Amino acid sequence: MVAAEAKHPSVYLKTAFTTLYYRFGAFFILGALAVGIVVPYNDEILQAVWLGAGGGKGTAAASPYVIAMENLGTSVLQHTVNALILTSIFSAGNTYVYCASRALYSLSLDGRAPRILSYCTSKGVPIYCFAIVMLFSFLSFLQAHSGSAVVLTWLASIITGGILISYIIISITFLNYYRACQVQGVERRERPYYGYFQPYGTCVALVFLTLVLLGYGYYAFRPSWNVETFFQSYSMQILSVILFFGWKIINKTDSVTPDKVELVWERPRIDRYEDATTEPPLGFWEEMIHIVGFPTKKGMLDA
Repeated sequence: MVAAEAKHPSVYLKTAFTTLYYRFGAFFILGALAVGIVVPYNDEILQAVWLGAGGGKGTAAASPYVIAMENLGTSVLQHTVNALILTSIFSAGNTYVYCASRALYSLSLDGRAPRILSYCTSKGVPIYCFAIVMLFSFLSFLQAHSGSAVVLTWLASIITGGILISYIIISITFLNYYRACQVQGVERRERPYYGYFQPYGTCVALVFLTLVLLGYGYYAFRPSWNVETFFQSYSMQILSVILFFGWKIINKTDSVTPDKVELVWERPRIDRYEDATTEPPLGFWEEMIHIVGFPTKKGMLDA
């Protein structure tokens, strides 16, 4: 999604994909391992928070990282973790606002949303899409009231199911792309980015994501059947199937076969776009320095 607005998509996206593995490994896998060592499953604070006896559920106090710092007996680190969680919330908010507004904009360009949503400012911002997306941020105030928080819980559960479906669709799309490259004789190693362990890595991800999606609302079946919990967990899954097949039946669309997937003729447009951008790509640290306002090497040379 970011590729459409990146100055050098072949360079920047390749770098982003490459560093993604290290960031996931350091912040998620190692972080979860470290917290799991310090905070056992039977931790009294953890159980008190999540079972409702100690309060704080749904807040930063329920974070295993904060509990880990408290168990270590530090008086500063837990506040540092809270500050980091706050910055992560801002980062996640920016990401989802960007993705949602661009998704609406794309739907408008394809004729699947009102045409007025395709309007952009002189800076290229789809302002009407942005305004609609920002309206949904006010739903967060539902958490301020216990009764309204039930609605927010429903929305959060449904949206989470939608995110899982999105990753499943991404995996299926890549498998179709991989098959199309084989059928059309396109060498993936000649592309700007080459993913290793494919298609096996994607197949493993697809299986795990499907299992997670199916078991997403397992607590609706335990200890007894709960209709509300079932629809809270599986509404998006049911709706996605209905919308997918409903769209294909109503519009009589056909599935794109591997030999008809467009892999060649759109590439020259991207090459011309990158060639027209005279500004050379920046490295990661140079880009960070440029964001905070300090002059970069390129800026000093231009001056």
